[in-house]
Amino acid sequence: MTYEDLKYEEHDGVATITIDRQKVYNAMRAQTVEELIQAFNRAGWNDDIGVVVLTGAGTKAFCTGGDQSAHEGSYGGRGTIGLPLEELHTVIRDIPKPVIARVQGYAIGGGNVLAVLCDMTIAAQSAVFGQVGPRVGSVDPGFGTAYLAQVVGEKKAREIWFLCRRYTADQALQMGLCNTVVPDAELDTEVRKWCDEILALSPTALTLAKRSFNASTEHIRGLSGMAMQAVKLYYETEESREGVKAFLEKRKPQFRKSRKA
Repeated sequence: MTYEDLKYEEHDGVATITIDRQKVYNAMRAQTVEELIQAFNRAGWNDDIGVVVLTGAGTKAFCTGGDQSAHEGSYGGRGTIGLPLEELHTVIRDIPKPVIARVQGYAIGGGNVLAVLCDMTIAAQSAVFGQVGPRVGSVDPGFGTAYLAQVVGEKKAREIWFLCRRYTADQALQMGLCNTVVPDAELDTEVRKWCDEILALSPTALTLAKRSFNASTEHIRGLSGMAMQAVKLYYETEESREGVKAFLEKRKPQFRKSRKA
């Protein structure tokens, strides 16, 4: 497959998938998600690959979620909301290889959810984490909320969603949102170090361990599917549309007024 929104590389047992949409801070349109699904399957079922690394091009962002410029009630692709996120989230969990998020710059919104879903997250000092959905008339229920609570705890997960604050790499480490933090210049070296340690281990044992971890939270997949149906209905409301309009017009949204309109 020829990729337009991604870079895909395989080197010494490691597949690196890089979201390459730097002009929009590596935000995802429908095509981006389709390419990610294909790339994860390509790497995940290749016996020569032992680890998959997900990252973003450039220094400014890992991923900033759905591309709001492509969102007017739907992202225009397939899936419940025109963006097959449920399938992307599923493939990250289902491929029988550890997936490492290499985070440099912003991991915001759906990008933060991707980092949470990866088996491990290695962050540069420049990394910034957080949710933004309620600021732009959106939400990522299911893995974005219930699984986040499994990772950082219920109280912290509610804070992340209800306040939409941004968190430094060190704050993310403290709450368990990432595994380690290193200087930006050492990020690639650290990622490769972790990959090499994984590659020295039994691939079957690692697959069984991943499957076992996933089993305890598998019910969230069903929750996510149901919740995305609700999100689709939400995107059709004036309240949600106000968030997109305000974002594109670079102004503060008037959610409560639009809700009464």
